[in-house]
Amino acid sequence: MENKNKAEQEQLSPSQEHEIRVQKAQKLRDQGIEPWPEKKDVSATAAQVLEEFKEGDEKQYSVAGRLIAIRGHGKTAFAKLQDRSGQLQLYFKKDIEGDTAFEIFQNLIELGDILWVQGTAFTTKTGETTLKVEEFILLSKCLHPLPEKFHGLADVETKYRQRYLDLISNPESTQKFLTRSKLISGLRHYLEDHEFVEVETPMLHPIPGGAVAKPFVTHHNTLDMDLFLRIAPELYLKRLVVGGLERVYEINRNFRNEGISTRHNPEFTMLEFYMAHQDYHFTMDLVEDMLKKVIQEACGALTVPFGEHTLDFSKSFERISVHDAVVKYGGLSEKEIAPDTIDAALKKHGAKKIPKDASWGQKLFILFEEVAEHQLIQPTYLIDFPVEVSPLAKRDPENPDFVARFELFIGGMELANCFNELNEPFDQKERFQAQAKTHADGDDEAMRFDQDYVTALEHAMPPAVGCGIGIDRLAMILTNTTSIKDVILFPTLKKK
Repeated sequence: MENKNKAEQEQLSPSQEHEIRVQKAQKLRDQGIEPWPEKKDVSATAAQVLEEFKEGDEKQYSVAGRLIAIRGHGKTAFAKLQDRSGQLQLYFKKDIEGDTAFEIFQNLIELGDILWVQGTAFTTKTGETTLKVEEFILLSKCLHPLPEKFHGLADVETKYRQRYLDLISNPESTQKFLTRSKLISGLRHYLEDHEFVEVETPMLHPIPGGAVAKPFVTHHNTLDMDLFLRIAPELYLKRLVVGGLERVYEINRNFRNEGISTRHNPEFTMLEFYMAHQDYHFTMDLVEDMLKKVIQEACGALTVPFGEHTLDFSKSFERISVHDAVVKYGGLSEKEIAPDTIDAALKKHGAKKIPKDASWGQKLFILFEEVAEHQLIQPTYLIDFPVEVSPLAKRDPENPDFVARFELFIGGMELANCFNELNEPFDQKERFQAQAKTHADGDDEAMRFDQDYVTALEHAMPPAVGCGIGIDRLAMILTNTTSIKDVILFPTLKKK
Protein backbone atom coordinates (compact mmCIF):
# COMPACT_ATOMS: atom_id res chain seq x y z
CA MET A 1 0.00 0.00 0.00
CA GLU A 2 2.84 2.39 0.89
CA ASN A 3 4.68 1.52 -2.34
CA LYS A 4 1.52 2.14 -4.34
CA ASN A 5 1.08 5.62 -2.78
CA LYS A 6 4.69 6.47 -3.61
CA ALA A 7 4.33 5.28 -7.18
CA GLU A 8 1.18 7.34 -7.68
CA GLN A 9 2.84 10.49 -6.31
CA GLU A 10 5.89 10.02 -8.54
CA GLN A 11 3.72 9.69 -11.65
CA LEU A 12 1.08 12.31 -10.89
CA SER A 13 1.33 16.07 -10.77
CA PRO A 14 0.17 17.82 -7.56
CA SER A 15 -3.03 18.93 -9.29
CA GLN A 16 -3.76 15.38 -10.49
CA GLU A 17 -3.08 13.98 -7.02
CA HIS A 18 -5.40 16.62 -5.54
CA GLU A 19 -8.18 15.69 -7.97
CA ILE A 20 -7.88 11.99 -7.13
CA ARG A 21 -8.13 12.74 -3.42
CA VAL A 22 -11.18 14.95 -4.00
CA GLN A 23 -12.78 12.05 -5.90
CA LYS A 24 -12.04 9.69 -3.01
CA ALA A 25 -13.69 12.12 -0.60
CA GLN A 26 -16.78 12.04 -2.81
CA LYS A 27 -16.72 8.22 -2.90
CA LEU A 28 -16.74 8.22 0.88
CA ARG A 29 -19.78 10.48 0.87
CA ASP A 30 -21.45 8.20 -1.67
CA GLN A 31 -21.07 5.41 0.88
CA GLY A 32 -22.59 7.55 3.61
CA ILE A 33 -19.24 8.40 5.26
CA GLU A 34 -18.57 12.07 6.02
CA PRO A 35 -14.89 12.91 5.26
CA TRP A 36 -14.93 15.75 7.82
CA PRO A 37 -17.21 14.61 10.68
CA GLU A 38 -17.52 15.92 14.23
CA LYS A 39 -14.83 15.11 16.79
CA LYS A 40 -14.49 11.77 18.55
CA ASP A 41 -13.41 11.41 22.16
CA VAL A 42 -9.88 10.13 22.70
CA SER A 43 -8.62 8.42 25.84
CA ALA A 44 -4.87 8.66 25.30
CA THR A 45 -2.08 10.18 23.27
CA ALA A 46 0.41 8.11 21.32
CA ALA A 47 3.02 8.69 24.04
CA GLN A 48 0.64 7.60 26.79
CA VAL A 49 -0.05 4.28 25.03
CA LEU A 50 3.69 3.64 24.74
CA GLU A 51 4.28 4.56 28.38
CA GLU A 52 1.31 2.75 29.94
CA PHE A 53 1.11 -0.50 27.99
CA LYS A 54 2.41 -3.64 29.64
CA GLU A 55 2.44 -7.08 28.02
CA GLY A 56 -0.82 -8.89 28.68
CA ASP A 57 -2.76 -5.68 29.30
CA GLU A 58 -6.17 -5.77 27.58
CA LYS A 59 -6.98 -2.09 28.14
CA GLN A 60 -8.66 -0.34 25.23
CA TYR A 61 -7.25 2.92 23.91
CA SER A 62 -8.76 5.46 21.56
CA VAL A 63 -6.23 7.71 19.83
CA ALA A 64 -6.47 10.32 17.06
CA GLY A 65 -3.78 11.66 14.75
CA ARG A 66 -2.36 11.94 11.24
CA LEU A 67 -1.31 8.92 9.17
CA ILE A 68 2.30 9.45 8.14
CA ALA A 69 3.16 5.95 6.84
CA ILE A 70 1.21 2.96 5.51
CA ARG A 71 2.45 -0.41 4.35
CA GLY A 72 0.12 -3.24 3.31
CA HIS A 73 0.48 -7.01 3.36
CA GLY A 74 -2.65 -8.38 1.68
CA LYS A 75 -5.21 -8.81 4.42
CA THR A 76 -3.17 -6.82 6.95
CA ALA A 77 -1.58 -3.40 7.08
CA PHE A 78 0.70 -1.44 9.36
CA ALA A 79 0.56 2.33 9.68
CA LYS A 80 2.14 5.13 11.69
CA LEU A 81 -0.10 7.63 13.46
CA GLN A 82 1.31 10.95 14.66
CA ASP A 83 -0.26 13.24 17.25
CA ARG A 84 1.08 16.07 19.40
CA SER A 85 2.97 13.63 21.64
CA GLY A 86 4.74 11.52 19.03
CA GLN A 87 4.13 8.46 16.86
CA LEU A 88 2.37 5.13 17.38
CA GLN A 89 2.32 2.08 15.14
CA LEU A 90 -1.11 0.77 14.13
CA TYR A 91 -2.05 -2.73 12.98
CA PHE A 92 -5.06 -3.28 10.72
CA LYS A 93 -6.43 -6.76 9.95
CA LYS A 94 -9.30 -7.59 7.63
CA ASP A 95 -10.67 -10.23 10.01
CA ILE A 96 -10.90 -7.61 12.79
CA GLU A 97 -12.27 -4.54 10.98
CA GLY A 98 -14.47 -6.51 8.58
CA ASP A 99 -14.44 -6.63 4.79
CA THR A 100 -16.11 -3.26 4.14
CA ALA A 101 -14.08 -1.22 6.62
CA PHE A 102 -10.81 -2.82 5.57
CA GLU A 103 -11.57 -2.14 1.90
CA ILE A 104 -12.26 1.52 2.75
CA PHE A 105 -8.93 1.68 4.57
CA GLN A 106 -7.10 0.11 1.62
CA ASN A 107 -8.68 2.19 -1.12
CA LEU A 108 -9.89 5.48 0.33
CA ILE A 109 -7.59 6.24 3.28
CA GLU A 110 -4.22 7.84 2.48
CA LEU A 111 -1.12 9.42 3.92
CA GLY A 112 -1.99 12.69 5.58
CA ASP A 113 -5.52 11.68 6.59
CA ILE A 114 -6.44 12.18 10.23
CA LEU A 115 -7.96 9.10 11.85
CA TRP A 116 -9.58 8.14 15.11
CA VAL A 117 -8.68 4.59 16.06
CA GLN A 118 -9.67 2.31 18.92
CA GLY A 119 -8.14 -0.98 20.00
CA THR A 120 -5.82 -2.83 22.33
CA ALA A 121 -2.05 -2.74 22.33
CA PHE A 122 0.43 -5.57 21.81
CA THR A 123 4.15 -5.99 21.15
CA THR A 124 5.32 -7.09 17.70
CA LYS A 125 8.09 -9.63 17.06
CA THR A 126 10.47 -6.70 16.59
CA GLY A 127 9.56 -5.40 20.06
CA GLU A 128 7.49 -2.39 18.97
CA THR A 129 4.40 -1.46 20.94
CA THR A 130 1.52 -1.41 18.44
CA LEU A 131 -2.20 -0.69 18.62
CA LYS A 132 -4.36 -3.46 17.15
CA VAL A 133 -7.14 -1.44 15.53
CA GLU A 134 -10.65 -2.73 16.17
CA GLU A 135 -12.46 0.35 14.86
CA PHE A 136 -11.42 3.47 12.95
CA ILE A 137 -13.16 6.63 11.76
CA LEU A 138 -11.85 9.19 9.28
CA LEU A 139 -11.83 12.57 11.06
CA SER A 140 -10.40 14.74 8.29
CA LYS A 141 -9.51 13.93 4.68
CA CYS A 142 -6.18 15.32 3.45
CA LEU A 143 -6.61 16.55 -0.14
CA HIS A 144 -2.91 17.06 -0.89
CA PRO A 145 0.03 14.64 -0.69
CA LEU A 146 2.51 15.10 2.12
CA PRO A 147 6.12 15.95 1.22
CA GLU A 148 7.60 12.93 -0.58
CA LYS A 149 10.55 12.53 1.79
CA PHE A 150 8.77 12.34 5.08
CA HIS A 151 11.99 12.55 7.07
CA GLY A 152 12.36 16.16 6.07
CA LEU A 153 10.79 18.95 4.03
CA ALA A 154 13.78 20.01 1.93
CA ASP A 155 12.34 22.98 0.03
CA VAL A 156 13.10 26.09 2.11
CA GLU A 157 10.50 28.24 0.35
CA THR A 158 7.74 25.73 1.13
CA LYS A 159 9.05 25.34 4.67
CA TYR A 160 8.41 29.02 5.48
CA ARG A 161 5.28 29.61 3.37
CA GLN A 162 3.54 26.39 4.44
CA ARG A 163 4.81 26.00 7.99
CA TYR A 164 2.20 23.33 8.70
CA LEU A 165 3.97 21.00 6.24
CA ASP A 166 7.28 21.72 7.95
CA LEU A 167 5.78 20.86 11.35
CA ILE A 168 4.16 17.68 10.02
CA SER A 169 7.29 16.39 8.35
CA ASN A 170 10.20 17.80 10.39
CA PRO A 171 10.25 16.81 14.08
CA GLU A 172 13.30 19.06 14.53
CA SER A 173 11.24 22.13 13.58
CA THR A 174 8.49 21.20 15.99
CA GLN A 175 11.04 20.79 18.76
CA LYS A 176 12.47 24.26 18.08
CA PHE A 177 9.10 25.88 18.60
CA LEU A 178 8.43 23.81 21.71
CA THR A 179 11.76 25.02 23.10
CA ARG A 180 10.79 28.58 22.21
CA SER A 181 7.51 28.15 24.09
CA LYS A 182 9.34 26.84 27.16
CA LEU A 183 11.71 29.80 26.95
CA ILE A 184 8.91 32.37 26.98
CA SER A 185 7.03 30.55 29.72
CA GLY A 186 10.20 30.41 31.83
CA LEU A 187 10.85 34.14 31.40
CA ARG A 188 7.30 34.92 32.50
CA HIS A 189 7.51 32.75 35.58
CA TYR A 190 10.87 34.18 36.59
CA LEU A 191 9.71 37.79 36.30
CA GLU A 192 6.46 37.10 38.12
CA ASP A 193 8.42 35.43 40.91
CA HIS A 194 10.35 38.72 41.18
CA GLU A 195 7.18 40.82 41.55
CA PHE A 196 6.92 42.05 37.95
CA VAL A 197 3.48 42.76 36.48
CA GLU A 198 2.77 41.83 32.86
CA VAL A 199 1.13 44.64 30.87
CA GLU A 200 0.11 45.44 27.30
CA THR A 201 0.91 48.75 25.65
CA PRO A 202 -0.20 50.19 22.28
CA MET A 203 0.93 48.79 18.93
CA LEU A 204 -0.15 51.95 17.13
CA HIS A 205 1.89 55.00 18.13
CA PRO A 206 1.22 58.63 17.18
CA ILE A 207 4.99 59.28 17.42
CA PRO A 208 7.60 56.58 16.72
CA GLY A 209 9.96 56.24 19.66
CA GLY A 210 11.77 54.04 22.12
CA ALA A 211 14.50 52.98 19.69
CA VAL A 212 16.48 54.19 16.73
CA ALA A 213 14.77 52.57 13.73
CA LYS A 214 12.67 53.31 10.65
CA PRO A 215 8.97 52.74 11.42
CA PHE A 216 6.08 51.34 9.40
CA VAL A 217 3.46 54.02 8.72
CA THR A 218 -0.30 53.57 8.44
CA HIS A 219 -3.29 55.94 8.42
CA HIS A 220 -6.37 56.05 10.62
CA ASN A 221 -9.27 57.23 8.49
CA THR A 222 -11.67 58.37 11.22
CA LEU A 223 -9.07 60.43 13.05
CA ASP A 224 -7.40 61.41 9.75
CA MET A 225 -3.95 60.91 11.22
CA ASP A 226 -0.86 58.87 10.51
CA LEU A 227 0.08 56.21 13.04
CA PHE A 228 3.21 54.12 13.37
CA LEU A 229 3.55 50.44 14.19
CA ARG A 230 5.59 50.44 17.35
CA ILE A 231 9.32 50.03 17.08
CA ALA A 232 9.56 49.57 20.87
CA PRO A 233 7.20 49.75 23.89
CA GLU A 234 9.79 51.60 26.00
CA LEU A 235 8.24 55.05 26.36
CA TYR A 236 4.84 53.62 27.30
CA LEU A 237 6.27 51.18 29.84
CA LYS A 238 8.17 54.01 31.49
CA ARG A 239 4.97 56.04 31.67
CA LEU A 240 3.62 53.16 33.78
CA VAL A 241 6.63 53.40 36.08
CA VAL A 242 5.80 57.11 36.52
CA GLY A 243 2.29 55.99 37.41
CA GLY A 244 3.53 53.77 40.23
CA LEU A 245 3.79 50.33 38.56
CA GLU A 246 7.36 49.96 39.73
CA ARG A 247 8.06 46.59 38.09
CA VAL A 248 6.47 45.99 34.69
CA TYR A 249 7.21 43.79 31.68
CA GLU A 250 5.79 43.04 28.26
CA ILE A 251 6.46 40.21 25.81
CA ASN A 252 5.16 41.25 22.44
CA ARG A 253 5.86 42.28 18.86
CA ASN A 254 7.94 45.17 17.58
CA PHE A 255 8.00 46.33 13.95
CA ARG A 256 10.91 47.94 12.12
CA ASN A 257 10.87 48.87 8.46
CA GLU A 258 14.35 47.59 7.82
CA GLY A 259 16.16 44.86 5.90
CA ILE A 260 15.60 41.12 6.19
CA SER A 261 18.52 38.84 6.99
CA THR A 262 19.37 35.68 8.91
CA ARG A 263 19.20 37.80 12.10
CA HIS A 264 16.51 40.36 11.22
CA ASN A 265 12.80 40.10 10.55
CA PRO A 266 10.59 43.23 10.22
CA GLU A 267 8.24 41.77 12.84
CA PHE A 268 9.96 40.33 15.90
CA THR A 269 9.32 39.51 19.56
CA MET A 270 10.89 41.33 22.49
CA LEU A 271 10.77 41.06 26.24
CA GLU A 272 11.06 44.49 27.85
CA PHE A 273 11.01 45.02 31.59
CA TYR A 274 11.44 48.08 33.83
CA MET A 275 12.28 48.23 37.50
CA ALA A 276 12.28 51.23 39.82
CA HIS A 277 15.02 51.79 42.40
CA GLN A 278 17.59 49.53 40.75
CA ASP A 279 20.40 50.06 38.24
CA TYR A 280 22.13 48.29 35.37
CA HIS A 281 24.69 46.63 37.65
CA PHE A 282 21.87 44.91 39.55
CA THR A 283 20.20 44.04 36.25
CA MET A 284 23.31 42.31 34.90
CA ASP A 285 23.11 39.94 37.87
CA LEU A 286 19.35 39.54 37.43
CA VAL A 287 19.51 38.78 33.69
CA GLU A 288 22.38 36.34 34.16
CA ASP A 289 20.48 34.47 36.87
CA MET A 290 17.25 34.53 34.84
CA LEU A 291 18.89 33.17 31.68
CA LYS A 292 20.68 30.41 33.56
CA LYS A 293 17.45 29.22 35.15
CA VAL A 294 15.38 29.51 31.96
CA ILE A 295 18.02 27.78 29.79
CA GLN A 296 18.35 24.94 32.28
CA GLU A 297 14.58 24.43 32.19
CA ALA A 298 14.21 24.76 28.41
CA CYS A 299 17.31 22.79 27.35
CA GLY A 300 18.08 20.57 30.34
CA ALA A 301 21.68 21.85 30.45
CA LEU A 302 23.74 25.03 30.75
CA THR A 303 26.00 24.20 27.82
CA VAL A 304 24.37 24.38 24.39
CA PRO A 305 25.82 23.92 20.90
CA PHE A 306 25.69 26.87 18.52
CA GLY A 307 27.29 26.30 15.15
CA GLU A 308 30.93 25.37 15.67
CA HIS A 309 30.87 26.65 19.25
CA THR A 310 29.67 25.34 22.60
CA LEU A 311 28.11 28.12 24.64
CA ASP A 312 28.70 27.85 28.37
CA PHE A 313 26.11 29.58 30.54
CA SER A 314 27.38 28.05 33.77
CA LYS A 315 30.26 30.54 34.09
CA SER A 316 29.99 34.20 35.07
CA PHE A 317 29.33 36.41 32.04
CA GLU A 318 32.31 38.53 30.99
CA ARG A 319 31.96 42.32 31.42
CA ILE A 320 33.98 44.55 29.08
CA SER A 321 33.82 48.19 27.89
CA VAL A 322 33.23 49.18 24.26
CA HIS A 323 36.75 50.62 24.17
CA ASP A 324 38.40 47.48 25.60
CA ALA A 325 36.38 45.18 23.33
CA VAL A 326 37.71 47.00 20.26
CA VAL A 327 41.25 46.51 21.56
CA LYS A 328 40.85 42.92 22.84
CA TYR A 329 38.66 41.41 20.11
CA GLY A 330 39.35 43.77 17.22
CA GLY A 331 43.09 43.65 17.64
CA LEU A 332 43.49 47.44 17.41
CA SER A 333 45.96 49.42 19.45
CA GLU A 334 45.17 52.35 21.71
CA LYS A 335 46.90 54.62 19.22
CA GLU A 336 44.75 53.42 16.31
CA ILE A 337 41.50 54.29 18.06
CA ALA A 338 42.58 57.67 19.44
CA PRO A 339 40.41 60.66 18.39
CA ASP A 340 42.93 61.88 15.80
CA THR A 341 43.55 58.47 14.19
CA ILE A 342 40.22 56.64 14.46
CA ASP A 343 39.07 57.80 10.99
CA ALA A 344 41.89 55.84 9.41
CA ALA A 345 40.90 52.73 11.39
CA LEU A 346 37.28 53.08 10.23
CA LYS A 347 38.38 53.38 6.62
CA LYS A 348 40.75 50.41 6.96
CA HIS A 349 37.97 48.19 8.22
CA GLY A 350 35.39 49.29 5.65
CA ALA A 351 32.96 51.19 7.89
CA LYS A 352 30.38 52.93 5.69
CA LYS A 353 27.48 54.35 7.73
CA ILE A 354 29.19 57.17 9.58
CA PRO A 355 26.86 60.07 10.52
CA LYS A 356 27.76 63.57 9.46
CA ASP A 357 29.80 65.31 12.18
CA ALA A 358 30.05 62.03 14.13
CA SER A 359 31.75 62.30 17.50
CA TRP A 360 34.62 60.08 18.61
CA GLY A 361 32.18 58.08 20.73
CA GLN A 362 29.96 57.35 17.75
CA LYS A 363 32.96 56.36 15.66
CA LEU A 364 34.24 54.07 18.41
CA PHE A 365 30.92 52.23 18.54
CA ILE A 366 30.80 51.89 14.74
CA LEU A 367 34.31 50.43 14.88
CA PHE A 368 33.18 47.98 17.59
CA GLU A 369 30.39 46.76 15.31
CA GLU A 370 32.87 46.26 12.49
CA VAL A 371 35.72 44.49 14.25
CA ALA A 372 34.59 43.07 17.60
CA GLU A 373 30.85 42.32 17.79
CA HIS A 374 30.94 39.09 15.79
CA GLN A 375 33.71 37.76 18.06
CA LEU A 376 31.70 37.96 21.29
CA ILE A 377 30.70 34.29 21.31
CA GLN A 378 30.43 33.37 24.99
CA PRO A 379 27.91 35.40 27.06
CA THR A 380 29.46 38.87 27.36
CA TYR A 381 28.19 42.13 28.82
CA LEU A 382 29.37 45.18 26.86
CA ILE A 383 29.46 48.29 29.07
CA ASP A 384 30.63 51.94 29.03
CA PHE A 385 28.75 53.17 25.97
CA PRO A 386 29.33 56.67 24.53
CA VAL A 387 26.42 58.97 25.39
CA GLU A 388 25.88 59.85 21.70
CA VAL A 389 24.67 56.31 20.88
CA SER A 390 22.33 56.10 23.88
CA PRO A 391 19.66 58.83 23.60
CA LEU A 392 17.41 57.42 26.34
CA ALA A 393 20.02 56.26 28.85
CA LYS A 394 21.18 58.07 31.96
CA ARG A 395 24.75 59.35 32.09
CA ASP A 396 27.29 57.53 34.23
CA PRO A 397 27.76 59.80 37.28
CA GLU A 398 31.46 58.90 37.40
CA ASN A 399 32.07 59.62 33.70
CA PRO A 400 29.44 61.84 32.04
CA ASP A 401 30.79 61.12 28.53
CA PHE A 402 29.41 57.60 28.93
CA VAL A 403 26.06 56.15 29.96
CA ALA A 404 25.06 53.56 32.56
CA ARG A 405 24.25 50.83 30.05
CA PHE A 406 25.02 47.28 28.98
CA GLU A 407 24.34 45.11 25.96
CA LEU A 408 24.49 41.33 26.19
CA PHE A 409 26.16 39.49 23.31
CA ILE A 410 26.01 35.75 22.74
CA GLY A 411 27.09 33.87 19.64
CA GLY A 412 28.26 37.10 18.02
CA MET A 413 24.75 38.61 18.28
CA GLU A 414 23.26 41.31 20.46
CA LEU A 415 20.70 39.63 22.71
CA ALA A 416 19.82 42.33 25.23
CA ASN A 417 20.05 46.06 25.80
CA CYS A 418 19.75 47.67 29.22
CA PHE A 419 20.42 51.03 30.85
CA ASN A 420 19.65 53.26 33.77
CA GLU A 421 16.68 55.23 32.54
CA LEU A 422 17.01 58.93 31.89
CA ASN A 423 14.48 60.49 34.26
CA GLU A 424 15.58 64.14 34.14
CA PRO A 425 13.09 65.94 31.84
CA PHE A 426 15.50 68.71 30.81
CA ASP A 427 18.22 66.31 29.65
CA GLN A 428 15.63 64.15 27.90
CA LYS A 429 14.20 67.18 26.12
CA GLU A 430 17.65 68.18 24.85
CA ARG A 431 18.34 64.68 23.55
CA PHE A 432 14.96 64.54 21.81
CA GLN A 433 15.74 67.88 20.18
CA ALA A 434 19.10 66.56 18.95
CA GLN A 435 17.41 63.44 17.56
CA ALA A 436 14.69 65.53 15.91
CA LYS A 437 17.36 67.62 14.17
CA THR A 438 19.04 64.44 12.93
CA HIS A 439 15.67 63.26 11.59
CA ALA A 440 15.08 66.62 9.87
CA ASP A 441 18.50 66.27 8.24
CA GLY A 442 17.33 63.07 6.55
CA ASP A 443 17.92 60.23 9.04
CA ASP A 444 14.69 58.17 8.89
CA GLU A 445 15.79 56.09 11.88
CA ALA A 446 16.28 58.98 14.30
CA MET A 447 13.72 59.55 17.06
CA ARG A 448 11.10 62.30 16.97
CA PHE A 449 10.34 64.82 19.68
CA ASP A 450 7.79 63.40 22.14
CA GLN A 451 6.47 66.20 24.34
CA ASP A 452 3.93 63.96 26.06
CA TYR A 453 6.73 61.71 27.30
CA VAL A 454 8.71 64.72 28.53
CA THR A 455 5.58 65.84 30.41
CA ALA A 456 5.35 62.38 32.00
CA LEU A 457 8.93 62.74 33.22
CA GLU A 458 8.05 66.15 34.64
CA HIS A 459 5.66 64.30 36.96
CA ALA A 460 8.72 62.50 38.43
CA MET A 461 9.89 59.06 37.41
CA PRO A 462 11.83 57.28 40.15
CA PRO A 463 15.37 56.08 39.46
CA ALA A 464 14.82 53.04 37.27
CA VAL A 465 16.48 50.56 34.94
CA GLY A 466 15.04 48.99 31.81
CA CYS A 467 16.06 45.98 29.74
CA GLY A 468 15.01 44.51 26.39
CA ILE A 469 15.78 40.92 25.36
CA GLY A 470 15.32 39.59 21.82
CA ILE A 471 13.22 36.44 22.07
CA ASP A 472 13.81 35.31 18.48
CA ARG A 473 17.59 35.52 18.72
CA LEU A 474 17.58 33.80 22.10
CA ALA A 475 15.48 31.02 20.58
CA MET A 476 18.04 30.77 17.75
CA ILE A 477 20.84 30.25 20.25
CA LEU A 478 18.98 27.66 22.33
CA THR A 479 18.01 25.62 19.24
CA ASN A 480 21.35 25.90 17.39
CA THR A 481 19.70 27.77 14.53
CA THR A 482 21.51 30.07 12.10
CA SER A 483 18.44 31.74 10.56
CA ILE A 484 15.81 33.74 12.44
CA LYS A 485 13.19 32.42 9.98
CA ASP A 486 13.55 28.98 11.54
CA VAL A 487 12.36 30.18 14.97
CA ILE A 488 9.52 32.45 13.76
CA LEU A 489 6.49 30.40 12.80
CA PHE A 490 5.48 32.73 9.97
CA PRO A 491 8.43 34.94 8.94
CA THR A 492 7.98 37.90 6.61
CA LEU A 493 8.50 36.77 3.01
CA LYS A 494 8.52 38.44 -0.37
CA LYS A 495 5.15 38.23 -2.11
CA LYS A 496 4.96 35.11 -4.22
